[in-house]
Amino acid sequence: MSELLVDLKEFLQSAPTPYHAVNEMVQRLNAAGYQCVDEADAWCVSAGGRYYTVRNGSSIVAWCMPANRSLLESGFRMVGAHTDSPCLKVKPVPELCKQGYQQLGVEVYGGVLLNPWFDRDLSMAGRVSYLDASRSRQQALVDFVKPVAILPSLAIHLDRDANTNRTINAQTQLPVILAQGEEKCDFKSILAKQLNKEGVSDIDEILDYEISLYDTQGPSIVGLEEEFIASARLDNLLSCFMGLKALLNADSEEGVLLVCNDHEEVGSMSAAGAQGPMLSQVIERLLPVAEDRVRTINRSMLISADNAHGIHPNFADKHDENHGPLLNAGPVIKINANQRYASNSETSGLFRDLAQQVGVPVQSFVVRSDMGCGSTIGPITAAGLGIKTLDIGVPQFAMHSIRELAGVRDVGALIKILEQFYCEGRV
Repeated sequence: MSELLVDLKEFLQSAPTPYHAVNEMVQRLNAAGYQCVDEADAWCVSAGGRYYTVRNGSSIVAWCMPANRSLLESGFRMVGAHTDSPCLKVKPVPELCKQGYQQLGVEVYGGVLLNPWFDRDLSMAGRVSYLDASRSRQQALVDFVKPVAILPSLAIHLDRDANTNRTINAQTQLPVILAQGEEKCDFKSILAKQLNKEGVSDIDEILDYEISLYDTQGPSIVGLEEEFIASARLDNLLSCFMGLKALLNADSEEGVLLVCNDHEEVGSMSAAGAQGPMLSQVIERLLPVAEDRVRTINRSMLISADNAHGIHPNFADKHDENHGPLLNAGPVIKINANQRYASNSETSGLFRDLAQQVGVPVQSFVVRSDMGCGSTIGPITAAGLGIKTLDIGVPQFAMHSIRELAGVRDVGALIKILEQFYCEGRV
């Protein structure tokens, strides 16, 4: 297995939630000499400097200032992705007790493919707010790591239509089993005990939490020739990983930037989402003069990286016959006439040119004309900033499942193109 794939597996394993994903990215940026700038502080950036800022613990913007000229002359080469994935989240008052089983009520986050969540060894992770021994408010990340919950299927003997007509009621059929017992568990006490195990020992009171369930099965390289990677949260941690690797690998004299937003799977409308002001506020602080800012944006471009639907051999009729991307056949340009994707001939032409320069094939995706089309942070960011934008991604199967599949060769291929993009002299 290549060093790149080992690194990818470690990244995915370290990031069960957006908070953990950003924490892992921060550690890697710190190791590469990037400096954290707090949004609450005054900023003092210098030519050639490397910086990042975090909002809500789940969104991050990292950038390098051009070394030998101004941002106004350089512009920004931006890559955007998102840190969140569809999942099940624990409710604020989750405790249930039925038939002698202690359960947790959950809420569906995003467009989850629900059936694959059954019969999985589930753990829990997220962020906890608490009061310490001095009654000061604190926050900490928590990850149970080991399997602590499960959602068993109903036996086919009791559901004869399971293989022909199975629907899932999100309210009544998704509470997970945590333990056996005649009384409801105290979920906040469970969190406090786990935080103690992780070294947070001065907890006086748990105030609140954002906890997600996740599959404990780690990423795997699969296939007779090890062609594929199977993992949770490939949509869209894979793009976060590729964007970060390109940022850290690129030896660019231009202004380069990576933005990874939370909440894309639920519409991006939040303070930390792409429809919020985080990226625009970063740019405003770097370019406080309005005219300079507009001119710089005009010299900039964003590549929105979010995985694409590969053509499934068992469901080929779900694709336009000329636009069915294959896994391991190269990154995909995503196009939609109704602007669900922000690609146009100028931005896609630049991407094709970059791909040719590094010897990587490129595919195209257009959704069938009789089907609806999803969207990305691309059109949102393009509309908010007025920046030239391209939507791309690597093809994958089982999008929004608890376990997804992508091609291993596409990972290195897209990193090469993004590195070339970061070094491109004119966009």
